[in-house]
Amino acid sequence: MKLTKNVIISRKGFQSIPEDLLLKNGRIMDPLQKMDQIADIHLRAGRVKNIGKIPEDGFNGEIIDCKDKIISPGWLDMHVHLREPGFEGKETIFSGVLAAANGGFTSVCCMPNTSPPTDSQEIIQYIKDRSKNYLVNVYPVAAITKKREGKELSEILELVEQGAVAVSDDGSPVMSAEIMRRCLEYSKMVDIPVIGHEEDLTMTEDGDMHEGFVSTCQGLHGMPPVAEEIMIARDIMLAEYTDARFHVAHISTARSVDLVRQGKSRGIQVTAEVTPHHFTLTDEAVLTFDTNTKMSPPLRTEADRQALCEGLKDGTIDIIVSDHAPHSSEEKEAEYINAPFGIIGLETTLGLSLSQLYHKKIMDLNFLIEKFAVRPYQILNLIPPAIKKEEMANLTIFDPDQEWKVDTSRFLSKSTNTPFSGWTVKGKPFAVINNGYYFISIL
Repeated sequence: MKLTKNVIISRKGFQSIPEDLLLKNGRIMDPLQKMDQIADIHLRAGRVKNIGKIPEDGFNGEIIDCKDKIISPGWLDMHVHLREPGFEGKETIFSGVLAAANGGFTSVCCMPNTSPPTDSQEIIQYIKDRSKNYLVNVYPVAAITKKREGKELSEILELVEQGAVAVSDDGSPVMSAEIMRRCLEYSKMVDIPVIGHEEDLTMTEDGDMHEGFVSTCQGLHGMPPVAEEIMIARDIMLAEYTDARFHVAHISTARSVDLVRQGKSRGIQVTAEVTPHHFTLTDEAVLTFDTNTKMSPPLRTEADRQALCEGLKDGTIDIIVSDHAPHSSEEKEAEYINAPFGIIGLETTLGLSLSQLYHKKIMDLNFLIEKFAVRPYQILNLIPPAIKKEEMANLTIFDPDQEWKVDTSRFLSKSTNTPFSGWTVKGKPFAVINNGYYFISIL
């Protein structure tokens, strides 16, 4: 089934897996099981029936040739803005899961900066109801504070009971150390991570980009890296004090990476994520005044970019996320200082990660897959998908060597705000399988 933005699609938008489906000639890589082999996978009723050399003769089901492609456990993007409820003109849960599948993801976590925010059991249930029976699993992240105002804790235990897998005020930092401390204490009771948007607002007010040489040249207000680093240092100390789990969202500076590295060396329960735009671009991209280079945290220096890659390589940074943040073209066509922060990323993350990390020999495929298909699940206390007999199929299939040009007309997201339009990247999503459905990427 081929999907484009101009055709009417079914509510699910995905094809049901035939009773028998044969994935032929793929390289099966499952880091948790230490599996790396060229083999076939026979799926029956969406479940793995057999793995090995399976002859096509006499096979009565559908066959998909996976030659030169990797078959891995399904990828999870732990940081996605689906915008629903409240901002459906930018993205909906439905369009977001289509974009996720098109980009090679079988699961996403949706962040709470919606309208109303995800600070009540009703909104958690709304998200669960709206995302029910899709190929892509949607895991809600609840707000730390009511209305994300940083003043009063949400009913964290009830929100987790309703289905939240983590808490965060993403898009807004929790400026009060006391509120963050209490949040960490509550989170420990239910063993979920607290995800921190790390930014001291007293230092970044009216900021548009990284504070440095380029911001001075461009005449733009700067956002100093220390504004991020101060908050990370504080929250790592609070995590140590409360013995709770703290996760750094979209880390962006070299010193931030060092702080996480030091925290881990001391046995503190701290994890971190990074986006492809932060390990691919630098603040020099802002020289174009393209508002698609405006994001929070901002693009940093080349030294910071290299430190992020090193942090991924040595395991300091646990996972890669898209921080998919859809905005309308009208919003992004404003002057730089008036444009909103954020870019989309669900449909470019796989290609950029393979181009920048695997093909530049920063990490091998096994380690890269682990960043998407193992560690995010572990951080969230979810069971990672496994490729083994009798398990329901939850698979991401991609071609690590296929070059393709980023063409936003082929995106299934409702928005197109990306600085990577027209880029040629190496590594392309091919298909995803999950929950009894499959989807062939149209990128």
